[in-house]
Amino acid sequence: MTSSIPAVGTRTADGATLQAVFLDLDGTLVDTEGFWWEAEAAVFAELGHVLDDHHRQVVVGGPMTRSAAYLIGVTGADIALDELTVLLNARFAERIARGVPLMPGARRLLAELAAHGVPTALVSASHRTVIDRMLPSLGPEHFHLTLAGDDLPRTKPHPDPYLTAAARLGVDPRRCAVVEDTVTGVTAGEAAGCRVVAVPSVSPIGPGTGRTVVGSLEEVDLPFLRSLITDGR
Repeated sequence: MTSSIPAVGTRTADGATLQAVFLDLDGTLVDTEGFWWEAEAAVFAELGHVLDDHHRQVVVGGPMTRSAAYLIGVTGADIALDELTVLLNARFAERIARGVPLMPGARRLLAELAAHGVPTALVSASHRTVIDRMLPSLGPEHFHLTLAGDDLPRTKPHPDPYLTAAARLGVDPRRCAVVEDTVTGVTAGEAAGCRVVAVPSVSPIGPGTGRTVVGSLEEVDLPFLRSLITDGR
């Protein structure tokens, strides 16, 4: 699937109306954060290093290059960053080939947004090849746009992915809702000026201005997302 489609335009002239919804992938829509850690642990075991579980809290939700560089630094593994990212992506791809479980409430939320014609974008720090492997499980028809971590020079925690998604859809980021599961993703969404729904997966996420923390996607529906914009205007 391509990284973008022609802009669908702003849905309404009402500045207090939800214009688009941006969703993270790993840990938000699909239950794969554990898969990434399994891949990282397996690759480093082959390199002769055992990853301490506390490193998982550091690498979760970040771009591949940041996570890989961190793990090289803490282990002292004798491997180039580019080579490591290839190994990690390959190992993860092997794992997701056996199936990708959706998070509770994910399929229902995507269907609801599609049924009401809400412009929806998948915005992930994962590489394009990884996203494209998982899209069939989610239904590519649910997304007007997908952005991968390697589609832009800078990914999360920078706001660029969400600002780019808003620009390509022709919407105001301040009238968009972002759904994320990590501090890295929440930081990106907030920096872009979006209203953020945090659904913590591996690490806890505290409250913050313009941020709503929920226990699962089962608590998120279209009226809830619309209320973030109307209540926050």
